[in-house]
Amino acid sequence: MPVWHYSYKVRDEAKIAKAVIRDVDTSLKDMREIVNAVKGMKLDDAIEYVKRVIELKEPVPFRRYKGKVSHKRGLASKWKWPIGRYPVKAAKYLLQLLENVKNNAENKGLDTAKLVIEHIAAHKGLTLKRWMPRAFGRSTQKFDRRCSVEVIVREV
Repeated sequence: MPVWHYSYKVRDEAKIAKAVIRDVDTSLKDMREIVNAVKGMKLDDAIEYVKRVIELKEPVPFRRYKGKVSHKRGLASKWKWPIGRYPVKAAKYLLQLLENVKNNAENKGLDTAKLVIEHIAAHKGLTLKRWMPRAFGRSTQKFDRRCSVEVIVREV
């Protein structure tokens, strides 16, 4: 079995809560953009933001993976960046993770109204390699890529 660890070292374990979701069937590029959008937010604000993304009411700014992505109304005034999308599938998995870390903090006895996302990161996960049959007895490789997300919240 592999040994998993967080990429962020924590000094005081009493004031933090952690959660991780592994091998999520979503794009790493979409997950990276929405993770960077919620980094540093209060946990309740991040949950509300992700819910608005799922409802297609607020776009996520795409800063790195932005080739041929259109501008969205209202992004430039809030994020100082006009290019964005609505990564609904990645947002659904991120919402599960944020609610999971909130429950972990409740079980630890932390005040959930004072939680701030201290660390959140998306990492490359498994790559499932498959073959798609083509004409004349040939085949083409098909890759199904996964990603993993970790989050650490701190009570302030």
